[in-house]
Amino acid sequence: MTAHALPKGPSMPARLGWDEGLSAAEDLMRALGSGGRLDRAGVMVQEHLATGGKRVRARLALAAADALGMSRARAVPWAAAVELLHNATLIHDDIQDGDTTRRGQPTTWVRHGVGQAINAGDLLLMLPFMAVAGAEASAEVKAELSRLLAEAAICCVRGQVEDLDLLPGAHLGRASWTRAARGKTGGLFSLPVEGVALCAGHDRAAAAALAAPFEELGVLFQLQDDVLDLYGDKGRERVGSDLREGKVSSLVVAHLERRPEHRDWLLGVLRADRAETSDVDVRLARERFKQSGALDAVLNEIREIDAAVRQDPRLPEALRPVAEELLDLVLLPIHHLL
Repeated sequence: MTAHALPKGPSMPARLGWDEGLSAAEDLMRALGSGGRLDRAGVMVQEHLATGGKRVRARLALAAADALGMSRARAVPWAAAVELLHNATLIHDDIQDGDTTRRGQPTTWVRHGVGQAINAGDLLLMLPFMAVAGAEASAEVKAELSRLLAEAAICCVRGQVEDLDLLPGAHLGRASWTRAARGKTGGLFSLPVEGVALCAGHDRAAAAALAAPFEELGVLFQLQDDVLDLYGDKGRERVGSDLREGKVSSLVVAHLERRPEHRDWLLGVLRADRAETSDVDVRLARERFKQSGALDAVLNEIREIDAAVRQDPRLPEALRPVAEELLDLVLLPIHHLL
């Protein structure tokens, strides 16, 4: 498998799009997945990794290394670690959400069954620690990197638990949605930068401060992902997968803020069996979210976070171009709406 290139052109981020170090990170990911012998577990990991993706978190780690004066080669193990952790969450998410395709390919649970897919995701959760073990860093730094990985994984799991509880608990408010989104995705955007900062010689407090502005991109990414699901191409089998699987999205929250009388209707759609949610239901939701102003509200929130991150005084000048490129990349799929 070769590194997946990002789109070229005037909108293509220069640092994130530079592939130096990415192939080495992917080679390490595959090697760790096989474990020296390509058994059933290794095959499942290899298949999932072969579906591709933009490798945004690995690219972010490598770009942050450039910005902080560290060689990309030294950042390769950390880039592999954060990307492996991200992919572990994807396998588990696909099981929980019932998604049958990812990146145009059958998901791991569809290929191998739920039980084996859980095993593959669990394996991917452990592999980042093996990547860190081979990093060119002191024992103290490796211990800090392992701590960061564990904390990020814990935050992801807690965020996912809250996300899955939104519909059963009828937690349809903005605060509940934001807390879940921040937990699920925020840490995986700050993690690449924080780990590289530690490797570059910054202490724990300084590394955390350097990475803090990137955490906001987690919420931004989730907002973008929600919009893309209904008004773009998310790479899933059908438009409106979030509605079909009963996901309380930011669009749902924004719509109910404006049209609370639609609560029972929306809950009925979200709680229906996936097969019972028709294309008509999805089209009606698309139209109503537009008419109520929910779509515009979410797009405005995206614009506000985008502006806030770009102007964040905590962002050091060395990392500002990286953050700006990452913002451009995250928003590219919905650029036509913005």
